[in-house]
Amino acid sequence: MSKLEELYNQWLLIQPLKTEDRARLDQKFSLEFNYNSNHIEGNTLTYGQTEMLLLFGKVIDEANMKDLEEMKAHNVGLKMMQTEAATKNPLTGTFIRQLHQTILREDYTVYRQLPDGNTTSYVIHAGQYKTRPNSVITVTGERFEYASPEETPALMADLIQWYNEEEEKGELSPAELAAIFHYRYIRIHPFEDGNGRIARLLVNFILLRHNYPVIIVRSKFKEVYLSALNKCDTIVGSIPSDGAHATLSQLKPFVEYIENLIIDEITNDIKFISEKAVNIWWYDGEFITFRSDNTVKILQLMTSNPDITVRELADKLKINKSAIQKQIKNLREKEYISRVGEKKGQWHVAIVCTTQKGGTK
Repeated sequence: MSKLEELYNQWLLIQPLKTEDRARLDQKFSLEFNYNSNHIEGNTLTYGQTEMLLLFGKVIDEANMKDLEEMKAHNVGLKMMQTEAATKNPLTGTFIRQLHQTILREDYTVYRQLPDGNTTSYVIHAGQYKTRPNSVITVTGERFEYASPEETPALMADLIQWYNEEEEKGELSPAELAAIFHYRYIRIHPFEDGNGRIARLLVNFILLRHNYPVIIVRSKFKEVYLSALNKCDTIVGSIPSDGAHATLSQLKPFVEYIENLIIDEITNDIKFISEKAVNIWWYDGEFITFRSDNTVKILQLMTSNPDITVRELADKLKINKSAIQKQIKNLREKEYISRVGEKKGQWHVAIVCTTQKGGTK
């Protein structure tokens, strides 16, 4: 039995989760998936800004309006994907295009400056397959072409048919099915923008259909993600139609990558809901252990009373204000906390305690 199978069996043994544990995991995933999947593509919102926007509908500090709208739309797309995964309906091209329409919201124009100084522009179409060729420049400086606009509808129809047939056969593991789908989809690159975000949504669509925990490709490990895809590109070759029909044996590096993400997710989820120590907290994919009891108490007090002042914190902890301010400075630098409004503002605690007793929101 593989490590993934062993962990998945452990995961099944603790099902069904308590309602509060399920809600905490769902909230954790929603925040981190939205933040990371958009951050990979250049969204500038911080982890704390993303949490305030999605959980409380508030904006803290300066934020790009386009990035705010993009994050909100992606969250709607995530919920749309989760709802569709629960129906067990066959996957369709219509649903994929609707998902794309949802996260892009509307058509928009992109402007590019040419080497000669002139400006060119083209329209990104929301919810429609591409109308112009797309490609990427590799680390070696070569242009890597995706499927042409003319090829795309047929290749997407092939991919969707393949997926639905493989679901019926049940011969591939969920990790294999998700990895192959993601790779083939990316080699087609059916839309003019948003392909990576759609691919990661559809990976989780497939995992949810098999009752697997959903996974997150973390932006801080983006190079590991791209490297796994690139290894497969080297094996498969540069012809788009070959990539769109890549086989399991050709995609072992990416299958292994997806399997490791699932292993990490199950391991972290089990620890997150079973951890009893109040000094162990969670922030963007990592368990953070605080050695100072005072740090934990500050976070607990800020969580339960966002209006609390530095003086009140000092009085409650029976330590001087300068020590409190030093702790707060350290927590703010790491973005574990932020201030919403300065003089008469409130504290926002982005880091989450792994125990409800310890101060989870």
